[in-house]
Amino acid sequence: MPRISGSRFLAEALRAYGLSHVFFVPMIAARSLAEMEDMEIVRVSAHSELAAVYMADGYARASHKVGVCLAQAVGAANAAAGLRDPFLGCSPVVVLTGGPHPDSRYRYLYQQVEDFPMFEPVTKFNARLDKLERLPDLLRQAFRVAASGTPGPVHLEIPGRTGEFIEREGELDLVAEPRFAGFPAFRPQADPEDVAAALRELSAAERPVILAGGGVAASEAGEELVRLAEMLRIPVATSLDGKDCIPDSHPLAMGISGTYGRWCANQLLGEADLVFWVGSRAGGLVSDNWKAPKEGTPAIQLDIDPAEIGRNYPARVGLVGDAKAVLGQLLAAARPGEARQEWLSWACELKEAWDASLARHKSSAAVPPRPERLCHEISQALPDGGVVVSDTGHSAQWTGTMLTLDKPGQRYIRCSGTLGWGLPGAIGVKCALPDRPVICYTGDGGLYYHISELETAARLGINVVVVVNDNASLSQTQKGFGAAYGGVQRGKAHQLWRYNNVDFAAIAESMGCLGLRVERPEQIAPSLRQALAAGRPALVDVVTDLTALPPNAWG
Repeated sequence: MPRISGSRFLAEALRAYGLSHVFFVPMIAARSLAEMEDMEIVRVSAHSELAAVYMADGYARASHKVGVCLAQAVGAANAAAGLRDPFLGCSPVVVLTGGPHPDSRYRYLYQQVEDFPMFEPVTKFNARLDKLERLPDLLRQAFRVAASGTPGPVHLEIPGRTGEFIEREGELDLVAEPRFAGFPAFRPQADPEDVAAALRELSAAERPVILAGGGVAASEAGEELVRLAEMLRIPVATSLDGKDCIPDSHPLAMGISGTYGRWCANQLLGEADLVFWVGSRAGGLVSDNWKAPKEGTPAIQLDIDPAEIGRNYPARVGLVGDAKAVLGQLLAAARPGEARQEWLSWACELKEAWDASLARHKSSAAVPPRPERLCHEISQALPDGGVVVSDTGHSAQWTGTMLTLDKPGQRYIRCSGTLGWGLPGAIGVKCALPDRPVICYTGDGGLYYHISELETAARLGINVVVVVNDNASLSQTQKGFGAAYGGVQRGKAHQLWRYNNVDFAAIAESMGCLGLRVERPEQIAPSLRQALAAGRPALVDVVTDLTALPPNAWG
């Protein structure tokens, strides 16, 4: 085997896995980053370890490749905190951090803390590099674990505060495994007997609903999902992660379900006699804490992980395999479904009632603008192939329920639960999809977390468009604080959730981005057009109505 420095080996290995970007906070693996100078790998230096992880997360979700980020030892705890989102979102992110050298443990070396255990709850595989000769096999294992089965994060700790351990030379054989550069790495099929049983159950059901989750998006199985729903004549609800799996205007599409969802989807699920969960863990958010569908509702569940089958709803049939592959099996064996005209008519009636309830707000001329109007204008402005990246909280509720995605190739990628993910996540998405329009939707509360990354986008020419639903508050908390005050806030209660009015457009301009301030609804559409055509990062600061709240999940 050839002698090579670990630094050079790491750079060559990441190139061999086809990475176009790596995300980091200095100083970590500096010589490896220097070795990438003449490689086609863009090195994105972020302002925090959390942001670097979120960028790698967005990159992975958008590109279907493994995302990689690096952090020195003193920032490792921040990186571990950042992994909460890709862990919850089943996103394959490999984090390389510095860590204690065995010779320095228990001696109070400057900035040394045992961060390694912090990674256990938020990774599929958490490993230490103790010998340089283990770098090749552990790096392969990191990619293999991250991309296989249900994707997820992996952590590899390298000795030395800045990972300087890998600067040594050794006999390191570079063997990349392209299969594990992205996901899904494998497409297993379900047992044919289970496929036949699932079709029998679906045929016998009077009020079935398909609920599509992030596994459909991860498997790129939207086309198969829609074809099966059409063949069997079954309405489709989705999780936030599955939003782009079926066009919003499709007659069978009911929209997002659950806590952040549409009441029409939740009501239909509440009345279902069978729910076919496709690539969804049937967790609390998508079901509004197991109310839609009701606990005990019979299920068919398709998941690549057998441990998920029947976890939250009794599964009459479990289909273990890749969503695209198994939906293909179902399509090959299925026959056109019964009319179920009464059930489909009721689904259509519920959806029409939902649409009618929003019409006046989507076209509202009110000042300040309402978020429904903002989402409507984004839907109109987003071109073919455009991507919307959403922060969590109200941002996810507004975009999940209000955005209409009907044009070819449009995608929706959302934060899995950590406010502030939106901007760095969108930067990662844009790195993965440089030729496609990427709009980040966040609130002012979310933007404050990582506003510094506007400078990162400007410095590296990452032309993301950031749309801020700016109501000068963390408005999702106002009801909670109202309850804490016994129903009526008084005194200095506003200090608990209100912010000063800030001109984010001016801040964006100062960081090298295009900044546009919008205070009237008729200004939204031209501002979006200008931002999308700017040829540089842009921020549209839309001053919205503080009193406007997302619709209730149950009407």
